[in-house]
Amino acid sequence: MPILERYIIREISKPLAAIVAILAALFACFSTARYLAQAVTESLAITTVARLVMLKTVIALEVLVPVALYACVVMVLSRMHRDQEVTAMRAAGVGGLRMARAVSLLALPVAAAVGLLSVAARPWAYAGSYLIDARAQAEINLERMQPRRFYGSEDSGRVSWIGGREADAETARGVFLYRRTGDGQSEIILAQSARQPPAEAEARTRVELFDGVVYRLPREARDDSTIGFRRLVLFLEESEEVVGYKRKAASTSELLASDAPRDVAEWQWRLSRPLSTLLLALIAVPLSRGSPRRCRH
Repeated sequence: MPILERYIIREISKPLAAIVAILAALFACFSTARYLAQAVTESLAITTVARLVMLKTVIALEVLVPVALYACVVMVLSRMHRDQEVTAMRAAGVGGLRMARAVSLLALPVAAAVGLLSVAARPWAYAGSYLIDARAQAEINLERMQPRRFYGSEDSGRVSWIGGREADAETARGVFLYRRTGDGQSEIILAQSARQPPAEAEARTRVELFDGVVYRLPREARDDSTIGFRRLVLFLEESEEVVGYKRKAASTSELLASDAPRDVAEWQWRLSRPLSTLLLALIAVPLSRGSPRRCRH
């Protein structure tokens, strides 16, 4: 590779990693503040919130990297115009096409990396974030629930509340639970106490309720029923079943095999990311041009 191309690539590459890291950190801070402000995060562990923020940042990289590359090209080439380096290059017979060629040599591998992020990392990150959100909506985490505070999920239609805790801090007392069942019925469960056994790898997540009553409210009011219990084991929905099909989390091969307009739009979005990265870098070359006699200030 000629010396001139190596010089331009080196000057653009120096601030590129720093700008990408700064933009990613700013986006992570914004996402953290947004998720911590939501009530649903109160039932999630800090490590789970951190993983959710990391997944959202990975998704954003397909947009942040092209913007960072564009900013670096404009910044470096503008400095070269101000320092008369471009004037010296043109006096030596180096035109704008050669500068664009040098930029494209850097933009091509960056575009390939963005394409990999869009085709592989994007659906993986979306699948993980959807799973975490579904787990937060479907699960009842008694350990993290605060007494005398309602916890609800608009998607699942569940509302839970506890009146207090026993001395062992693992048993909740005065439990209220409202949920919608799969057959269109509504259930209101009142229990004197409840506890949630530790999650096991092979077993479904469950909640054990003691000394209570279940009110089943179907759509037709005349069919209401009341059931008393001494011990009731409530199995929670599996997170994978709650998520269902999400086009943003679907693999690229699934999108290619689909004729649905939204699936086609998602596939076109993933395809456009590397192309937009290359185009932004090349557009930055003429936009960075300035007057060679212009003052610095």
